[in-house]
Amino acid sequence: MKLSRRKFMHGTATILAFPMINSGAFKVFANEEKTYSTRAVDLVNSTQVFDMLSLPYSLGTWMTAAFSENPKQRDGLEITNTQLKRILSCGIDVFHPAAGVGANEAATFIARTNALANEHPDHLRRIDSIEDLNMLKKGERVGYIVGIQNADHFHTLDDVNQYYHLGQRVSQLTYNSRNLIGTGSTDRSDGGLSDFGVNIIERMNEVGMAVDVSHCGDRTTLDAFEVSAKPVLITHSNVRKLAGGHVRCKPDDAIIAMAKAGSVMGITGVRQFVSDKEPTGIAQVIDHVDYIAKLVGIEHVGVGSDMDLDGYDDIPEPAYSALKGSYSSSYKFRGKIDADDFNHPKRTFDLVDGLIDRGYTDAHIQMVLGDNFKRVLADIWI
Repeated sequence: MKLSRRKFMHGTATILAFPMINSGAFKVFANEEKTYSTRAVDLVNSTQVFDMLSLPYSLGTWMTAAFSENPKQRDGLEITNTQLKRILSCGIDVFHPAAGVGANEAATFIARTNALANEHPDHLRRIDSIEDLNMLKKGERVGYIVGIQNADHFHTLDDVNQYYHLGQRVSQLTYNSRNLIGTGSTDRSDGGLSDFGVNIIERMNEVGMAVDVSHCGDRTTLDAFEVSAKPVLITHSNVRKLAGGHVRCKPDDAIIAMAKAGSVMGITGVRQFVSDKEPTGIAQVIDHVDYIAKLVGIEHVGVGSDMDLDGYDDIPEPAYSALKGSYSSSYKFRGKIDADDFNHPKRTFDLVDGLIDRGYTDAHIQMVLGDNFKRVLADIWI
């Protein structure tokens, strides 16, 4: 069933106040023409949707802030009221806005991220525990999980405790390069976890901070699954076989280890992680869901889009070129960064309609949208 915006807007006053409750399809934003199936709308409305690597603020604003000569414009993590309205209507309920910051910036980044909930207390909530998810309300209040895409700020084991008490609930072990813990995916060699890295994982397990290996090298990734007493997350990566062997994607043995640990892998829409050839769009993104579901089971697939609501390709110059230039040549950028049709605020609805077309059941789609990540975070957080 498809409904036009005009017919949808003839609904009740309650629907007008809370437009994401309806059994009919509708346009997520009034100024756009695309509609979605009744089933897709109902599934998004009835599921607590997680994006385990996505930014509720504008990535473009954040990137360009560094180039501004006006000190008042250098706060790139601000969420404006206009942005907030888009966030509340996008269908995503839980964001994980982690960044690949270094040790010197970690505390400042966490402090600024924490402040978002104070600036918008009625609409944003920091998620510290599974119980906090009960405080969210579709279309009215979304949550965010504080994380960092690195662990350079863990100089000692007690630093894990300190950052946990600052609000951090997820930490990648490495970004793309080697650190004291292990090796990143673009480093020339991977020696796996160091003794210090093993101890860091053990301390993270103790306090209830999730270990994330999205950017880790292959040996470090497998070591983490072997060492950790709790499930290790892959919040945002893709299947290497489907992406031309890209180093930032995961090989089958890592995906199998992830599933054996009872964990979840979030699928990203970054173009070169989706496919090494064209077309590269939402259909190819869903190919990764299919692959993992067939290899290890649908209970191990989630979403980690690795972008803000509008993706990367709207970032203005010179920030856009600077972003591309900050990565190793192994990232293999080719033209755009975003997968087609997955770089907009209503992408969750497109994803669901695509999964419906592939024959997935409602229960399986809800697993991908959020139930899987919610389950595994309940296992990790204490």
